[in-house]
Amino acid sequence: MREIAALTFITLDGVMQAVSLPEEDVSGGFTAGGWAADYWDPVMEQVQREAMAKPYDMLLGRKTYELFSGHQDSSMNNGHVYVVSSGLTDLKWDNVTLLSGDVVSEVSKLKKQDGPLLQIHGSWQLIQTLLSAGLIDEFRLWTSPVIVGAGKRLFDNDFGTRKLKLLKTAPTGNGAIMSIYRKPGQVAG
Repeated sequence: MREIAALTFITLDGVMQAVSLPEEDVSGGFTAGGWAADYWDPVMEQVQREAMAKPYDMLLGRKTYELFSGHQDSSMNNGHVYVVSSGLTDLKWDNVTLLSGDVVSEVSKLKKQDGPLLQIHGSWQLIQTLLSAGLIDEFRLWTSPVIVGAGKRLFDNDFGTRKLKLLKTAPTGNGAIMSIYRKPGQVAG
């Protein structure tokens, strides 16, 4: 059985929208895009060591896939890539499977298969859907000391109370903090 880890970059106030580029995601009138730029290099070094060193497959929403598809390289996609979309037809990577229809059902089927960790990168809408369904096993968060106010938040909806267990935390040296959390009762995979 596979597990799902959401890897995301957030502000102190929980926003995960438009991390690296000002024009990355301006939906809802968001104007603070690129808020993580000052922290990026040390954060990405830590991400490579802590979250991308072991084999994994990626699980992406359409917008994140389109953003990533122009940057295919060996550090991002040695594994298979699953893209959740109802309208995407042009898949630029060779090792991609399109998931459409009932997202929760399709991802639940993936979790029941043998294989490496399924790691979500970005993909706010996909994370919201999988959070509501209780399908995310681990949260790999990099929090930058930035407050942006409005924007898409990691925990945007009312999911009720959920307790998580802190597995690991470490600073990057420039003010960003890595925090890895799991559902209680689960052993890290």
